[in-house]
Amino acid sequence: MRLLAILCSLLPWATLPAQTAPAKPDQKAPPFHWVSPLANAEWAKKILPATVRHATFKSPSMGIAVGYYIYLPPGYESGQTRYPVVYHLHGGRPGAESKGVRLASYVDAAILKGTIKPTIYVFPNGGPVSWYDMPDLENGMGESVFVKELIPHIDATYRTWGTREGRALEGYSQGGRGTTRIMFKHPELFLSVAPGGSGYGPEKTIQENDGYESPLLRFLPVGYNAWDIAKAYADRKERPPLNILIWDGTKCFNYEFNLKYSAYLKELGIAHEFLSIPDVPHTATGSYDVKGDEIMGHHQKTFDAHRRP
Repeated sequence: MRLLAILCSLLPWATLPAQTAPAKPDQKAPPFHWVSPLANAEWAKKILPATVRHATFKSPSMGIAVGYYIYLPPGYESGQTRYPVVYHLHGGRPGAESKGVRLASYVDAAILKGTIKPTIYVFPNGGPVSWYDMPDLENGMGESVFVKELIPHIDATYRTWGTREGRALEGYSQGGRGTTRIMFKHPELFLSVAPGGSGYGPEKTIQENDGYESPLLRFLPVGYNAWDIAKAYADRKERPPLNILIWDGTKCFNYEFNLKYSAYLKELGIAHEFLSIPDVPHTATGSYDVKGDEIMGHHQKTFDAHRRP
């Protein structure tokens, strides 16, 4: 028994920090589906703007339907104007396009009052382990389905600008982690990016423990984390610039690690802005209640700089 304990102590995950809110033994993750609309359609009509629609496309790699929500700005159906697009990556695991779509109400309100210009917002499904590629899981390539399949589908199906200057990326919590990894891996796709409430602590755990986030969850290849990917971006001889806004509530349990990550980016020479949201805990809607106009405005500044007359 003593020998077993010694051997276990040598495993990379043996030194992982304890979780602040461990799951109870009888708690199970909800089942994952690549098509996950809000369960109550009538309730969805009450809480979402009328121009939000749920749609699917057939994944070329998986051969199955993948769901997403899309907000189309007022006037979209009656004109031929092309619009910039913001992709919002939801938090939580597993993925579900229904998890982030309530933010569409904030977008609609901001457009109607003239705070931002008409913009398309897309709320994708992050896959079984939100926004990570998990090749050992059946249909587990969450990042690749988003980057290689959904984005081209949106540009081909809707009147987007179809350029990195007109394509923005943001996300919250798990979606903030996904936003960070994806924006540094694929800077050729986006110009304006805004990860919020991101779990940079677990990303650090992954970096320091050979890819392990927990004893049963490992991300490969080694280096598949927000810290190492940022370093790889900083080391590129030619790197497409990014307009970065990191944001978090001061009462969020991820706030201190967001400050640490901001300091890390400064050390790497990666320019960015940091938005502290006073007295807000870990909640995307709560953050938008207080500073949503600034978060949306961050993207709009980039869009306005590249908007054609």
